[in-house]
Amino acid sequence: MSDKKAPLFNQKDLFAYFVVAGLGACVQLLAGGLIKDWFRVSYEDSILPAYFIALVVGFFLTKLFAFNARQSQQTRREMFKYVLVASFSGIITWLFSTIPYDFIHAHHPDIFFAIPYSVKKLNITQIATTLHGMGYSFVSNYILHKTFTFKSSGFYDRFKDLLK
Repeated sequence: MSDKKAPLFNQKDLFAYFVVAGLGACVQLLAGGLIKDWFRVSYEDSILPAYFIALVVGFFLTKLFAFNARQSQQTRREMFKYVLVASFSGIITWLFSTIPYDFIHAHHPDIFFAIPYSVKKLNITQIATTLHGMGYSFVSNYILHKTFTFKSSGFYDRFKDLLK
């Protein structure tokens, strides 16, 4: 578990979380592209499924590397709180991706990049607006995971008692 006296934005945790979030962002971008191509869904409809695929990968990487919680013996509790935080941040990602995309798309044509020696074209406008949404999500995730998910707050125990 993190040291309770450690500052919110200490360099070690922030760097580790940035690397983990970067891997999650790669998973999300790849999953979003595959979901759009395979299932023929819109850009807007691909964001949340891709986000939740990256969420699964992100939980284990965050627990093991970002906040030094690998020995906490509270994985179930942390997983529950992680899903709560990540669900909130998923909405942030979706909003801050789709609203700018819809605005840009209404006023300018999308920008594409043709991958050399491939028939695939990357929609740079969609990638840029997804990264924009991920940036906002990164900030909310970092703060909430550090102060809530991987810190014993008593929330999980109170929630379990409420369900009994």
